[in-house]
Amino acid sequence: MNRLGNYFLGLYPILFCFLLLVIISCNPKVTQQFVQDKSWALLPFEKMNKFNPVLAAGDGTFYCPILKKQVKWEEKDVFNPAAVVRNDTIFLFYRAEDIVGKYAGTSRIGLAWSIDGIHFKRKATPVLFPNEDFMKIYEWEGGIEDPRIVEHENGLFIMTYTSYDGKTARLCLATSTDLVNWTKHGPVLKNKFIDTWSKSGAIIAKQKGDKIYVEKVNGKYWMYFGDTDLFIATSEDLINWQPVLQENGNLKSVLKPRPGYFDSRLVESGPYALITEKGILLLYNGMNLETGGDPKITSNAYCSGQALFDTNDPTKLINRLEKNFLKPDQPYEIKGQVNQVCFIEGLVPYKNTWFLYYGTADSKIGVATLKIK
Repeated sequence: MNRLGNYFLGLYPILFCFLLLVIISCNPKVTQQFVQDKSWALLPFEKMNKFNPVLAAGDGTFYCPILKKQVKWEEKDVFNPAAVVRNDTIFLFYRAEDIVGKYAGTSRIGLAWSIDGIHFKRKATPVLFPNEDFMKIYEWEGGIEDPRIVEHENGLFIMTYTSYDGKTARLCLATSTDLVNWTKHGPVLKNKFIDTWSKSGAIIAKQKGDKIYVEKVNGKYWMYFGDTDLFIATSEDLINWQPVLQENGNLKSVLKPRPGYFDSRLVESGPYALITEKGILLLYNGMNLETGGDPKITSNAYCSGQALFDTNDPTKLINRLEKNFLKPDQPYEIKGQVNQVCFIEGLVPYKNTWFLYYGTADSKIGVATLKIK
C-alpha cells in the first residue's frame, strides 16, 4: 500500500473514536448508563401482597382550629407515609385527606404504630395540621403533605413536609422529641426562593445498629429535595438550610429525569438518603412521560428507583439503577385518587428486615420488605 493509503489507514481509529463520541453525546440514554453491578443497591424488595394495603381511610374526627368545627380528617384517603422506629415500635406518619373545602381534601399528618410492621393502630387525631399560626399563609387550605422523618442521636426528630396554600408547594420543617407534639420551623427555602415550588426533603443519615441517625458529611448536614430535578441543600443545625447554587445563582441539580426511562418526566426524593460502604444511597420516585418515556410502563405511572452519590461529595452521582425496583401492578396501586402510583417515603430497619412504606394510587398505604443481610 502506498503512503497515501497508509495515511488514511492510520486515520481510521481516530475517525472511529470521533464517531463513537458523537453517537454517545447525541444519545441521552447512553450518557446516563453506569456499571450495573447493583451490589450497592437495596434489592430485591418484595411487596407484602398478603397484607397490603396495611392502612386505608379512617373514621377519626378532629376539631379543626381554622374551620372551628369537627371534621372527618382522614375519611377520603391516606397515603405517602414516613416511618421511624422507637422503643421497638414502628411509628408511621401519613398524609390524610378530608373532603372539605375547595380542594376537596385538606391534608394533615396522622400517626399510626405497629409492633410487627404490618398491623397498625392509629391516633384518633392528627399530629401536624394547619392552625392559626405563622404558617397558616403557607398551609391553608391545601394543607400539610408527604412527610419524611429522621432522628438525631440527642433524641430530636426532624420532619420535612410540604405545605400547600393552593398555589405553591413549599418544603417545610418541624421537630419533636416525643413524635406527637411538633414545633414548626417554617419553609426550608427562604429569601429569593421563598415562593419557589419545592418539596420532598430527604436528609442524609446513617445506620448505627438498628437505628437510623442523621449524619454530617464534610462537617455539614445535607438534604436532597425536589420533584422535577433533584436539588440539594446544607445545614449546620438541621433547622436553617442553604441551597447549593450554580454559578448563575440557580438551584444546583444533582439528579435529572432520563428520556426513555421510567423516570423520564420527573424525579422526586423518597425516604432519607443512607450512607453505605459504597456511597450515599438515595431511593427515589420517578414518573413516566406520556410520550418519550419507558414504553413498557404506563404513561404517568410513578415507580421507584435508586441512585448512588459520592460519600465525599453528595452532589456527585456515581451510579443509578437502569430499571425501577417497584412499580404499580396491584389493583389498589393501579386505581385510586391518582391511578398508577407507588410512591415511597418511609424506610426502617426492624427485626432484621427493611420495611419500605409507600403510597398506593394516592389512596392507601402498602409495604414491601427486604431481609437485612
